[in-house]
Amino acid sequence: MSAARRARSRSALLAVTGAAVAALTLSACGSGTSGGGGGANFVPGSNGIDTVGQGKRAAAPDLSGETIDGKQLSTADYKGKILVINVWGSWCPPCRAEAKNFQTVYEDLKGQGVEFVGINTRDTSTTPAQAFEKEFGVTYPSLYDPTGKQMLRFKKGTLNPQAIPSTLIIDRKGGIAARTLQPLSEETLRSMIKPVLAEK
Repeated sequence: MSAARRARSRSALLAVTGAAVAALTLSACGSGTSGGGGGANFVPGSNGIDTVGQGKRAAAPDLSGETIDGKQLSTADYKGKILVINVWGSWCPPCRAEAKNFQTVYEDLKGQGVEFVGINTRDTSTTPAQAFEKEFGVTYPSLYDPTGKQMLRFKKGTLNPQAIPSTLIIDRKGGIAARTLQPLSEETLRSMIKPVLAEK
């Protein structure tokens, strides 16, 4: 194969790969779809929420780093509490639609041992992320993760975040109890947390 032909083949392959990545990026920040990556133990719900029963849950990785307001945060500090993790971007319309719902539920449940941590991703600086939090009154912390490294800490085959937005419920023992890859109403978010909150 000539050098020119190899170069054309490589260019074509890169174009196809780039188009596939772009399609995934566009579809991720949309109405959201559930599926994929749950291993043998997860149960896909008809409502787009995947769940795993007690005793069968994969451990969530420790997520740590700088928050969008420059502080240090580690999810290891939340052991013994239920942790709601929400992956979001200020540029993502579904994330904007669900932000107030998350803040309302956070305020209602923080006294019951439920904590929230956001993962802000694909924002090129913290400025739009901070503006997002101010606009929607978000008071819980968010890790700043412009390149998605925090999301990659979740093992494949577990209920890992795969879209923006993604929401995970981590139980008191650090296991991933539930996941959804769609924007959430206040009611649906509460329905994800309630069974984990009732666990002994």
